[in-house]
Amino acid sequence: MCGNNMSAPLPAVVPAARKATAAVIFLHGLGDTGHGWAEAFAGIRSAHIKYICPHAPVMPVTLNMNMAMPSWFNIIGLSPDSLEDEPGIKQAAENVKALIEQEVKNGIPSNRIILGGFSQCPISGVNRDIPILQCHGVLDPLVPLMFGSLTVERLKTLVNPANVTFKTYDGMMHSSCQEEMMDVKQFIDKLLPPID
Repeated sequence: MCGNNMSAPLPAVVPAARKATAAVIFLHGLGDTGHGWAEAFAGIRSAHIKYICPHAPVMPVTLNMNMAMPSWFNIIGLSPDSLEDEPGIKQAAENVKALIEQEVKNGIPSNRIILGGFSQCPISGVNRDIPILQCHGVLDPLVPLMFGSLTVERLKTLVNPANVTFKTYDGMMHSSCQEEMMDVKQFIDKLLPPID
């Protein structure tokens, strides 16, 4: 279902408390699963939104001495000039597209679906008008704040720069915090208000 032609378990899902009229698809980071993020979204959920947290397939990751771990695509290096697993990123993006298409078949309009992710999130074919919230821990030792700043500047060349919000969190490392999750909730609720 998700990943590079490898099977992965069914996503962790936080169902809407009433009829789902919107969905959030959220991809976990390298070596993780969707379970922890589903639990995090359960703590901030809105009753009309379904939260889908898929699991990446297990594959060897070059960056981690070819150890097999959950990963959306191979990571070769972390420097801005490292080679990228372009075929893997494209395949992962196609698998995310399939998740979106499934939710549309389930009756949720595509303009009521938000895609998000932590650290390793394949995005391609970005609509220039979409709003983006990017969050980053100031003390992140794995993905330094400089990389977050470079990413936000790159995003501003792909979409309307006025639609890009970059928030940083003092004291946060390569993780999440309550302040960030409340900012995420506010972002989601603004874009996906109840319609019934």
